[in-house]
Amino acid sequence: MSLFHRHHEPTSHPDVILIGAGIMSATLGVLLKELEPQLKIEIYERLDVVAGESTDAWNNAGTGHSAFCELNYTPEKSDGSIDISKALKIAEQFEVSRQFWAWLVEKKCLDNPGSFITPVPHMSFVWGEKNVHYLKKRFEALKAHPLFGDMFYTEDKALMKKWIPLIMEGRNENDHVALTRMDNGTDVNFGELTRMLFKYLETLPDVKIYLEHEVNYIKQRNDKHWEIEAKNIKTHDIRSTEAKFVFIGAGGGSLPLLERADIREGEGFGGFPVGGQWLVCKNEEVIRKHASKVYGVADVGAPPMSVPHLDTRIIDGKRTLLFGPFAGFSTKFLKHGSVLDLPGSLQLDNLYPIISAGLHNISLTKYLLDQVRLTPEGRLEALRKFVPEAKLDDWELEEAGQRVQVIKKDDDVGGVLEFGTEIVNASDGSIAALLGASPGASVSVSVMIEVLNRCFKERFKSELWQNKLKGIIPSFGESLDKSKDLCDEVRERTTKILNLAEPIEII
Repeated sequence: MSLFHRHHEPTSHPDVILIGAGIMSATLGVLLKELEPQLKIEIYERLDVVAGESTDAWNNAGTGHSAFCELNYTPEKSDGSIDISKALKIAEQFEVSRQFWAWLVEKKCLDNPGSFITPVPHMSFVWGEKNVHYLKKRFEALKAHPLFGDMFYTEDKALMKKWIPLIMEGRNENDHVALTRMDNGTDVNFGELTRMLFKYLETLPDVKIYLEHEVNYIKQRNDKHWEIEAKNIKTHDIRSTEAKFVFIGAGGGSLPLLERADIREGEGFGGFPVGGQWLVCKNEEVIRKHASKVYGVADVGAPPMSVPHLDTRIIDGKRTLLFGPFAGFSTKFLKHGSVLDLPGSLQLDNLYPIISAGLHNISLTKYLLDQVRLTPEGRLEALRKFVPEAKLDDWELEEAGQRVQVIKKDDDVGGVLEFGTEIVNASDGSIAALLGASPGASVSVSVMIEVLNRCFKERFKSELWQNKLKGIIPSFGESLDKSKDLCDEVRERTTKILNLAEPIEII
């Protein structure tokens, strides 16, 4: 129970409360208002801005994750085959996101798509016989599917020198290297997109956003409505409200709120925070010589989230170049959180799963300790595996956001560490929370549609909602992976509406 709870009578009675002003709440809010325009919605955010935590461009590594180049989504199985199931799912989910954004642009709800999405080729680059063999098998497995039909594979160094000169300059000519390329990749500034979504939401009737309001009390009443209390961080006043449905989309702050909600489905969940850091290039000449997102292979023993990449980003209209991620450790669940977040999340129902997951992930602990001890020279050494002629003076270290990896109770081993995005909802559909990280923001639309499916079951199945969702997402209810014609049609349409025809180039 919140220390400041004083049994205030509710001052407002919205239909829906969204906690956290990030990409997830913004997406869910827009979908709900389109499906049920009469709904009253209140949004609560502890910071004085929207999109200030994981959604912010500098904090978010998920800049258009579509599984085109992220090798951690296509692991090699023990029999040598490539498991592409996760890549197919994420690629399709990202196409759903593109359709949603295109619909918003068509409706004039979003202005200038170029302010949040930019066409940037996605590439995977590897070196060494074993990795080259893996990449070719991955290419052959994915190429057979419509979502990856345009993928190109090459071992031609002359072509690579043209496409990725920074990565090829100074590289040993005897290195066996390979590359795959997808030209319809994108870079997405989810911070800017989220600000645009909330700006649109504020124009709609019965939508109110309360910044600098921290929710610390949440309890279900006997009538199944949820009572919420939020403290104004500036004035310390308490705002009390109640609603039929609550969504907790507070990034790393979701787990503590889920624990306070005390629903049976939330028992046994824990969280392990992982900080992030980037090397950011400050030499404009170097920045101009790279125009793609290039992912490599994680070092042996490193966790999936540590896949190194040299990443062209467009942030606040300016082209930037990042390398990383480098991991850090903090007990904070949010970048602007408290060092007490992790110890405060420990409860009797999740203590064993957390300890068990820790014992089964010694390599992650070692990796984090090694990362924390990295010197500038150590980070430069990691960068030079990608950019052989990199100079320390051209790069500076910047803090990224905090991610909280989900720990789930497991009957066989006690607890497992998950590296995906997890929806936890009450069986009555009255509350849902989103936990986890990658691919996160990139698949936000599909994830929020699933929240609607779980929490508004009857209305979701209604002809009204089904028709509206089909209008928003033309491929809704169909599989892009099973229809090349539909996949091509959807991509052609969103490419045109979102102005994604011409990828950025090396200058």
